[in-house]
Amino acid sequence: MTPESSSSAEAEKVVKKEHCENHANCMKLIQMALDGEASPEELEHVRQNLGNCLPCNRGYNLEKAIKQALQLRVEQKAVPQSLVDCIKSKIHEL
Repeated sequence: MTPESSSSAEAEKVVKKEHCENHANCMKLIQMALDGEASPEELEHVRQNLGNCLPCNRGYNLEKAIKQALQLRVEQKAVPQSLVDCIKSKIHEL
């Protein structure tokens, strides 16, 4: 590798922010994205942000790991129809 190619390779490296000014809002968007609730524009914002922001990238990886762990541990059981009907009637009474 020549010095010129080495310096151009270094210039292509992305420097990630060490501090996020909007971390709470970013984490809300990240959670929405992981839950499949984010709009295409919000997903694009999350993608761009994850490429530039170290705290958000770490938060994303943690949230994703938690979500995956919960999906493996939570047992899905069928709810009795009588319970569903009871809950629906209570909601309609409100």
